[in-house]
Parts: sequence; C-alpha cells; structure tokens
Amino acid sequence: MRNLDITTLRSFMTVADSGGVTRAAGFLHLTQSAVSMQLKRLEDMLGLELLDRTGRTIALTASGEQLLVYARRMVALNDEVIERLTDHAQEGEITLGVPHDIVYPAVPQVLKKFHAEFPRVRVHLEASHTRTLKDQFAKGDCDLILTTETDVDPGGETLVTKSLEWVGAPGGAAWRQRPLQLAFCRYCTFRPRVVGALDDAQIDWQMAVDTESDRAVEAAVSADLAIHAMIDGNQPPYLQQIDHGGALPILPRQQINLYGANQKRSEAQEQLAALLRAAFALGQAPRASSGA
Repeated sequence: MRNLDITTLRSFMTVADSGGVTRAAGFLHLTQSAVSMQLKRLEDMLGLELLDRTGRTIALTASGEQLLVYARRMVALNDEVIERLTDHAQEGEITLGVPHDIVYPAVPQVLKKFHAEFPRVRVHLEASHTRTLKDQFAKGDCDLILTTETDVDPGGETLVTKSLEWVGAPGGAAWRQRPLQLAFCRYCTFRPRVVGALDDAQIDWQMAVDTESDRAVEAAVSADLAIHAMIDGNQPPYLQQIDHGGALPILPRQQINLYGANQKRSEAQEQLAALLRAAFALGQAPRASSGA
C-alpha cells in the first residue's frame, strides 16, 4: 500500500501557489534541492508527471491539477487536527516587509492587535524600499509585503489609492526656492515620478540630499533645507504637507499594495493580512480590543 506524505504534499502545494521551486523553498525554509527531491519522490510514487517543466515557468500538468485539489484538502485536514489536539499551531514566525514611509501610523497598531490574538507567533518586520521588498518576496524571504506603486502586479491586491503630496518643514520656505531643493533616497520609487512632474512643469530643481538613509532625508527636510514627497497621511509629526497654492505640480496617485495574502498557509498569516487590509482601507490602524 502506498501512502502520501503530508510534508511532500505541502511542498507540492507551495510550489503550485508560489509559481516556482525557488520561492517555495524560501517559504518552506528548505533548500531548493530538498524541495525538488520531494517533488521527484512524489512523481515516482504516483508514476505521474505533476509539473510541466518545458516552459520558462513551472506549470501543473492535468494530473498535477487534480492532485492539487486533494493536496489542499489533506494538508488543511492535517493542520486542523494539529490545531485541535495541540497548541503548537499558533507558533512560528511571519516575515512582513513594509516600505519605510508607510510603517506609521498603521503598522504598529496592526502588530499590537495581532500580538494580542497570536502571542506565540513572532512577526519579523522588514522595513525597506518597494523594489528591495519585491525582490525579497520573489526569493521567498518575506511571507507578506506591502508596496507603494502606481500599479499592481499579478498576485497582488490594492488596499488603498492615495495622493502623493509635497512635504516640508512646518512653516518652511524651502519650496519657494529655485532651483527647488529636493531630498530623496536613491531607491525611492517616488523619486523618478517627482522629478518627471517637475520637468513637465519646467521647474528647475537640484537633488540637495541624495542618500540611502530615510532618516537623513527627514532631517534635511525638517531643517527646511529641502522638500520631499510622501503618501497623504503618512508624514511624521515633524513634517507637514506644503500649501503651495499651485506653485508645485500635482503628483501621481499611489497604490498601497499587498502581496502574499493569496498564498494561504496559516490562520495567523491570514489574520495579519486581514488586519492590514482593514487598517489601510480605513486610513487608520484598528484599535486593539479592550479585552486584549
């Protein structure tokens, strides 16, 4: 009698959901060769080809699609048994990637509420730039990521669309200077759009602060040495939106997107994704319950 192995089925399901062995290995915390060996053993045991490897990306064969339906049911039943009979289901770690400029104010309150519901699940917060976070997600280094973009890639969902606003020091006058003094990180996704808007408006500008540090940008802007652009509602209290009366161009609207939520792996991850959706859809972080 042949028996299907839950670990192998979980690997097969993760490869199907993530679209490749490399990403699946990252999500499963296994080596790429280990995942490939599990898939090969599964195919050998069944005597079937489950993956179509002829293209640039891995696709399921007809047999693979049939198995995937059963694999989801078997893995879900396995996890339900473990959850009901032990308390180990709500342990582990989730890596959440968030761009620097949208960590506040929503994410801290989301993490606070999540910790109250899942105290034994550790959330590792990775704050970086959208481009870097998407690279890490593609490698399987992040379970969930938020991004700031003008569009959304396949597999992602848009939580909210907001305006990109000019920000400066409270009561500052740097926005009146010409050439206009700008402060941006080198990898900021807003930077080329801001520069493009200024060029279209024929406004002379200089990159006064060109750095890899968001702190350096905020320091220069708060000192009224330059101005910056941030998504509406996400500027820190020591910066404010500039009331320029039309002297500066309108900037393109930005989407805050979520990736990884459609790859169901645990109740904890699904709940973290739900809290992020609620926080950004409402424009504010959800309050922790009084019983937390």
